[in-house]
Amino acid sequence: MMKKVLLINGSPNGRLTSFLDRLFFSTDGTKFRGMLAASVVSCRRGGATAAFERLNQYFLMTNMHVVSSQYWNQIHGFIAEEAKQDEEGLQTMRTLGANMAYLLKAGEAAENAGLTKPEYEDVTFTNFIR
Repeated sequence: MMKKVLLINGSPNGRLTSFLDRLFFSTDGTKFRGMLAASVVSCRRGGATAAFERLNQYFLMTNMHVVSSQYWNQIHGFIAEEAKQDEEGLQTMRTLGANMAYLLKAGEAAENAGLTKPEYEDVTFTNFIR
């Protein structure tokens, strides 16, 4: 018997976003700088792009390098067996894995060659309500 899950708004569930909110906003904004990141979403039909975008915002706002693929990192299927039939989604995941592996190796090669990582300025917060 399949377990039915109610997902509203086509977004990541509250448990995940609550965890990520606390994780990313509990630091001084420097903990994840320069790290590689990739969001991967799975869904039955709709909502994958909204969830994908929401997850990527954590990376983009903390100066992380977002690894891309040939399409949005999403795969479709109500259960795992259905997702295994999504040939385009599986190819997207393989491409993502190849890109991540390459960039990890490129980072290591850059360090070995003496290339230094960027030095980042302290974050400036602006309030437009004066």
